Amino acid sequence: MKCPFCGHPESQVVETRVSEDGDFVRRRRQCGSCDKRFTTYERPDVAFPVVVKRDGSREEFDTRKVRASMRLALRKRPVGVARIDEALLRIEQKLLSSGLREIDSHKVGELVMQELKGLDAVAYVRFASVYKSFEDVDAFRKLLRDI
Repeated sequence: MKCPFCGHPESQVVETRVSEDGDFVRRRRQCGSCDKRFTTYERPDVAFPVVVKRDGSREEFDTRKVRASMRLALRKRPVGVARIDEALLRIEQKLLSSGLREIDSHKVGELVMQELKGLDAVAYVRFASVYKSFEDVDAFRKLLRDI
């Protein structure tokens, strides 16, 4: 690691600590030339796949948008915030572990519906009715029968 003070290309790690939550590693380093100390942080470099919208545009995955959609579907339903957070975490983990660089918004919606189905049937129907934008009553009845 290059010294930020003198630019010397080598430094020695003198102390290593893992953060309390385990999200990063803090390292104290000492320059081999000027002996000054500095701190570096090591974090995993993982990224969510880019979401490809229906119109072909692309945007970064935004957990806040998914949370807002789920909360709207779960409005006035007996589901606690902790369960919503757990569902969001499962969605994020599926996206990260997929290894995909891009994912269709349709697939993200399917993941949300899968989680809502496990949380609350009414919220699932609310979300699905808007997400799938049913054209007729028969398609909506089929969704209800599937539950």
